[in-house]
Amino acid sequence: MNVTVLDSCVGCGACAIINPEVFDMKDNKAVVNSVKISESEDLCIDAAISCPVNAIEIYDY
Repeated sequence: MNVTVLDSCVGCGACAIINPEVFDMKDNKAVVNSVKISESEDLCIDAAISCPVNAIEIYDY
């Protein structure tokens, strides 16, 4: 699974609250720790669903 945060991120922090292992906030935008994705794929999906501006893309390799 690959997770990407798009430039449309508004920095609300919902993804970091839902999945702090993968998402972190930097300069008011979400960033992805790709090393941790495989350990919490379900939470990545939950974060993407919860994103108010649909700025999280998830796709398989």
